Amino acid sequence: MRTIRIFDTTLRDGEQAPGCTMNPREKVDLARQLERLGVDIIEAGFPVSSPDDFEAVRMVAEAVSAPTVAALCRSVRGDIDAAARALEKAKKPRLHVFIATSDLHLREKLGITREKALEMIRDSVSYARALCPDVEFSAEDATRSDREFLLTALNTAVDAGATTINVPDTVGYATPWEMYDLISWLKQNLRGGGAITLSVHCHNDLGMGVANTLAALRAGAGQAEVTIDGIGERAGNASLEEVVMALDTRREYLGMGTSLNLRQIYRTCRLVSTVVGQKIPPNKPVVGRNAFSHEAGIHQHGVLKNPLTYEIMSPDTIGIYDNDLVLGKHSGKHAFVQRVEELGYSLPGDALEKAFSRFLALADRKKTVTNKDIEAIVASSGYSIPETYRLHSFVVNSGTVISATAVVKLIRDGEEIEHVARGDGPIDAAFKAIDRIVKVGYQLVNYNIHSVTEGEDAQGEVVVKLKKGDHTVTGRGLSTDIFEASIKAYLNAVNKIIAQ
Repeated sequence: MRTIRIFDTTLRDGEQAPGCTMNPREKVDLARQLERLGVDIIEAGFPVSSPDDFEAVRMVAEAVSAPTVAALCRSVRGDIDAAARALEKAKKPRLHVFIATSDLHLREKLGITREKALEMIRDSVSYARALCPDVEFSAEDATRSDREFLLTALNTAVDAGATTINVPDTVGYATPWEMYDLISWLKQNLRGGGAITLSVHCHNDLGMGVANTLAALRAGAGQAEVTIDGIGERAGNASLEEVVMALDTRREYLGMGTSLNLRQIYRTCRLVSTVVGQKIPPNKPVVGRNAFSHEAGIHQHGVLKNPLTYEIMSPDTIGIYDNDLVLGKHSGKHAFVQRVEELGYSLPGDALEKAFSRFLALADRKKTVTNKDIEAIVASSGYSIPETYRLHSFVVNSGTVISATAVVKLIRDGEEIEHVARGDGPIDAAFKAIDRIVKVGYQLVNYNIHSVTEGEDAQGEVVVKLKKGDHTVTGRGLSTDIFEASIKAYLNAVNKIIAQ
């Protein structure tokens, strides 16, 4: 059975999706979870694109040790120098060099000839190889490139020292049949033989990202470039969880597998969803809320007799645990820590103390605390930022015959600051009161609320997005009171703005 290498580009290509921007601290937290998941390569960013991205790559390179850490660079020496500097402390660095090879991109975007592109490939890959023993070359828009020229470009990169050759379906144009045929042909004609790893990077514009990836792997590719939750440019990338679970579920047929810790899949997807502020759709394959739900009577009857009748995967395989053990306000810290570990989470001391304090506060409001409650608490405790402003208290008034008003009192450096405001509803009033205190000048562009669990005492999770110019910040709040959850989410975003 072949072992497929998983190249995760959530921190680079995934972040390019609208509204999915991450700060360096969030990228480090995600990188550590990707390391627990067991991915082989983490593409941490595009260092030359901004000082923030350079710092994020540098921090990720220092934070993880097991995975290879890759940094993207165009086929120019300045990009390669920046990437090499950002990766200086990486245990296993990789320089990822790319240039477009389709005539459309060469002519319209780059304004260069094929001959110039080959010259740039030769120079950039050899220069990168002199700085780093692990070099990947990507032919952007490979699936719309002339096949013979694509082969020439890829062989030029191999001759210059590339150790991994990536074939991207940059705009999600290919079909699985075309992808299989192209990779099979390249396997036969690419120089380097078994010493070269052939990789694929498929986008999902026509909904075939995962299918194209699997077709390419079956044709002989040894590396899949994917993102958590399938986030990425436009319609996104091939989804890591879908590719990996397809390989695992159909391993006897496909003859391939990965070295990932499958039990970390669900919590990794939840973490990415939390960080970028985008809820996982309920019908999302593998990790969506409905993936293991059965409403039709015939299905329920079959699953009760034998889950295999309608479930091709077991939920606990990907880390979804449901048991009858409940926690409440009389449960001690030991029981809480044990449950957190059973759910597969690992929290440092301060984060664990914060999570336990939030658990106790929640247990005072709810009769029982479920696994989903605990996962929500852990997600909001392990990835915190400095609290410049902290909520002290709030009062909201609203009705059909009065204007909605809110009085919000915040604490900064021990000082209590209070303001009152009117709005189009109590939440809008509360946000305006906060704005009058913090004066950050950002505009609310998205507000989302959903229930974490079921029942009248369920926790509400609120995600807000604030924007100023091209800069977007996501805030998250959690409470059994939706007003409190909303205010906490808004303050979380405000504190991120100040921290950055």
